[in-house]
Amino acid sequence: MSPLSLYDLNLLVKSTVESGLRTPLWLAAELSEVRLAAGGHCYVEFVEKEPAGHRLVAKARGNIWRNTYALLAPYFERETGRRLAPGMKVLVEVTVSFHELYGYALNVTDIDPTYTLGDVARKRKEILDRLSEEGVIDLNKELPLPRPLERIAVISSGTAAGYGDFRHQLEQSGFVFETRLFAATMQGDRVEESIISALDLIAEERECWDAVVIIRGGGAVSDLNGFDTYLLAANVAQFPLPVLTGIGHERDDTVLDVVAHTRLKTPTAVAAFLVDSRRMEMELVGKLEERFESALRRLMAENRNRFDYAAQRLQMAAVRYTGRERERLLRMNTLLETRVCRRLEEEDRRLELLRERMYRLVERQLSAETQKLAYLEKSVRLSEPERILEMGFSLTLRNGKAVRNAACLKTGDRIETLLGRGRVRSIVEQEER
Repeated sequence: MSPLSLYDLNLLVKSTVESGLRTPLWLAAELSEVRLAAGGHCYVEFVEKEPAGHRLVAKARGNIWRNTYALLAPYFERETGRRLAPGMKVLVEVTVSFHELYGYALNVTDIDPTYTLGDVARKRKEILDRLSEEGVIDLNKELPLPRPLERIAVISSGTAAGYGDFRHQLEQSGFVFETRLFAATMQGDRVEESIISALDLIAEERECWDAVVIIRGGGAVSDLNGFDTYLLAANVAQFPLPVLTGIGHERDDTVLDVVAHTRLKTPTAVAAFLVDSRRMEMELVGKLEERFESALRRLMAENRNRFDYAAQRLQMAAVRYTGRERERLLRMNTLLETRVCRRLEEEDRRLELLRERMYRLVERQLSAETQKLAYLEKSVRLSEPERILEMGFSLTLRNGKAVRNAACLKTGDRIETLLGRGRVRSIVEQEER
């Protein structure tokens, strides 16, 4: 028996496969690779993993030919809001083919979007259940919105039309908002990483902001995968500032929308929410001002009436008090006059007695002083030098000065002796000591 060539073997396999699997089959599998060729064909790879792990148990190459892809891709994207992408679970109708050169392949002829939607919903539910178990799913919702809401940190693409619309609407509102863009990638594989990095920057200066706005203006609806991740949702749920989302889709809520403080449809809806918040604040302030003015007017009227009543009572009390005090002052004046007159009379009598006593004292003092002067006069007369000389005493002078000691004299000194009657001049001839 001669051996088969490889080509013959492959032809045999092809004939066996095509004869045994003529009708299309529905296949549930996960996409591990999606590649769109330049000619319009889409080449994919289907895989199946262990239920409790990531180990591959099966793999097959798939083709979506250009004409089929042109119909299936828009339909799938319209129904699911997503493009075919690696990691997505799909339910597709396939025909099995075997080519002698390219081998085994699955040709996709149809796709069921509801299967993928169910898988997406399951993944979202798993993320939300995990956040609930961790007790963080409603943390951001529980944060109070600051009043007024005017300092806004914006996470968006700087070139997005939605961001421009957002800013334009705030600027045209007539209110003053302080905003700063923290640029991030809003579509593609870097959505999660980019937004988390922006949140980290905002958290470092959270005292400067009242709230965070995450907006995505324009772009394909199919680019929402990045907003359905656990890490991004956990960061937003536990962020210390209220987070408002306007990701630009209406049909489905992403996981990010569910954990955010407030979910809005579009960037302009977020701007309208901020403007309406400020407007309601202003209206509330206006109402409070009116209530305050009304209360103030009532209070002033009540106080005016109370004041008028108090003024009347005060006036009456003042009149009564003035009358009583006038009467008291008159009584005191009369009493004072009486006491003053009585005191003046007493003082007059006392002065009269003092005057009589003064006269007697002066006369007595004058008599005593007169006697004292007479005694002094007599003493002076008895002490006069002439009387002493007449009594037999003498006074010796030398050079006009009295000589009290003989030792002061020298032989030859001229002295003068005063007697009761006359004087004698002499010269000392000898002194005795």
